[in-house]
Amino acid sequence: MKKWNDNIDSVLQEKRIPIIKIGDYLIVSIQIDMHDKLAIQLQSQILAEIGKTGARGVLIDISVLEMVDSFIGRMLSGMASMAAIMDAAVVIVGMQPAVAITLVELGLEMPGVDTALNMEKGMEMLEKRLGYTYRKSQ
Repeated sequence: MKKWNDNIDSVLQEKRIPIIKIGDYLIVSIQIDMHDKLAIQLQSQILAEIGKTGARGVLIDISVLEMVDSFIGRMLSGMASMAAIMDAAVVIVGMQPAVAITLVELGLEMPGVDTALNMEKGMEMLEKRLGYTYRKSQ
C-alpha cells in the first residue's frame, strides 16, 4: 500500500499546476483534470504565492475542466474566500456550460467568486475590481 501512495505523490509532483505572477496578479491555468488531492495542493500553492508575492488578484482559468464535483466546487469557493481574507480578488474564467449546470444542480453557491467567459474579460474584471484602468490591446 505504501508503494501505491508513493506513486500518487510522485504523480502529483509531476502534475503541479503552474502559477505565473504578472504585475499584481497571479495567473493560474488549469490544463489537466482536477482530482481532490490536486485541488488541495493547488489551493495551498495559490495561498502561499499570495502570501509570498503580495498579489492583489488571482485569475484562474478552468476552461479545460469538463466536469467538477461538489468537492472541487467547494475548493474553488473556499480558495476565493481565503484569498479575499489575504486581500486578493479571485476571478474564475472559462467555465464550460456543463460545469456551470453541475454547480447549480448541486446547489453550490460560490460567494465572493467573480466569473468571466475568457481571460481578457477576467483581466478587465480584476482591473475594475481593484480600481486599475484596463488597457485593451489595439
